[in-house]
Amino acid sequence: FIVCGREICQEYAREVEKLAFRLLELISISLGLPGDRLAGFFNDQTSFVRFNHYPPCPNPDLALGVGRHKDAGAITVLAQDSVGGLQVSRRSDGQWIPVTPNPDALIINIGNCIQVWTNDKYWSAEHRVVVNSSKERFSIPFFFFPSHEVNIEPLEELISEENPPCYKKYNWGKFFVSRNRSDYKKLEVENIQIDHFKA
Repeated sequence: FIVCGREICQEYAREVEKLAFRLLELISISLGLPGDRLAGFFNDQTSFVRFNHYPPCPNPDLALGVGRHKDAGAITVLAQDSVGGLQVSRRSDGQWIPVTPNPDALIINIGNCIQVWTNDKYWSAEHRVVVNSSKERFSIPFFFFPSHEVNIEPLEELISEENPPCYKKYNWGKFFVSRNRSDYKKLEVENIQIDHFKA
């Protein structure tokens, strides 16, 4: 798992972006909608790639690489090495389940935007990263984010009297800025979450 040069990284980001758009198309089709139904939300997308390094920790039970959270955007495409550490919270009982690492595969996380657009038909899984006692870990997540000005709300095609909206409308740009401020400042309050917009 080698950190790449700038040109290779840019090429990687372009290819993963293509994959994200393809996944977006498949999600739309799975809902009985046109394949391009969600694409317009990404005309001026705010997506980015991040390189994560988790140093080894002699007492891994006392530390987390990344605390429990749900991804705020639409889709996260994650490449990771063979060390492992990613865990997903099982929805039925909240138990943390390790994700077996496969360096030849990508992990796809559904984010909050998809959860809201699909009115809970798709679910954003809570996850975290635990550190290893003896080995460093590397991962490269690509965060597929909509345009700054996009308002996120359940798609009207998926709403009916029998299936009312589960969420109130919110602006992606304002949500993202508010969440980042609270995350980075480590405020002693709960960070803004998608559940704050429950209808």
